[in-house]
Amino acid sequence: MIEAGKTYVVMGLLDPDSIAFHVGKGIEALGGKVIFTMQSERMAKIFLGRSKKITEEEKAALNIKYCDITSDEETKTLFDEIGPIAGVVHSIAFSNPKTCLGEEFHTDATDDILKGFHISAASLATVAKFAQPHLVDGGGIVAMSFGAELAYPFYNWMGVNKAALEAMVKALARRHGRELIRVNGVSAGPVKTMAGSKIPGFMELSTTWQKKSPLPWNPETVAPQVADAVIFLLGNRSTKITGQILYVDGGASVIGGELLEHEMPPAEG
Repeated sequence: MIEAGKTYVVMGLLDPDSIAFHVGKGIEALGGKVIFTMQSERMAKIFLGRSKKITEEEKAALNIKYCDITSDEETKTLFDEIGPIAGVVHSIAFSNPKTCLGEEFHTDATDDILKGFHISAASLATVAKFAQPHLVDGGGIVAMSFGAELAYPFYNWMGVNKAALEAMVKALARRHGRELIRVNGVSAGPVKTMAGSKIPGFMELSTTWQKKSPLPWNPETVAPQVADAVIFLLGNRSTKITGQILYVDGGASVIGGELLEHEMPPAEG
């Protein structure tokens, strides 16, 4: 359970469709205080500022700080300014769709590969390093993953980055157990977000889930259920869980082949 009155940092807000947004709203509903982070004020104006899905009053009520996760200095300053916290959500990823995603896996864009790895995987270690002194009573760090156990079409180097992220979860769980800090990940099925829409073949991924998931899976409405799992791992009902990847994917990851006609779940709106 989220601890009422304590502060949680939710990194990677983009707009009201973001998993980060749903996590933050869920924490607030349980009495926690939320500080969102975005890469820059420019990103906030482009994505959050132009959104019509929440009111201007709701936007103004969001506590947002800016942090370029590739900068150690900015990340350290962020946590030093916030002070004591109870948990952190790492909902941050990037892969250049022109060079690292799409029909062809191979690319000569080495700089793009390294940038994607830094932002999507290595940055979790940066977050843990600078958040740790402020998780004074221990707490949870939760990272967002997707399908790292399989190779999906079009996902290419982001799939590699997510596999690295999940390895990072395990390594950091080992390192930070001494401070009673739990590090886990949530591997969600496809969720329709602004970031997801940039993935070439996203609709194909969504179609795959309709053929594999034993539970109904609607990418347009499932974000709150994914957020619930993140919040569980952040809170004090998961104090003996660390180094784990929790699959919130309707069960698709355990299905061999496709569901047969008599196994198909009812459609979900």
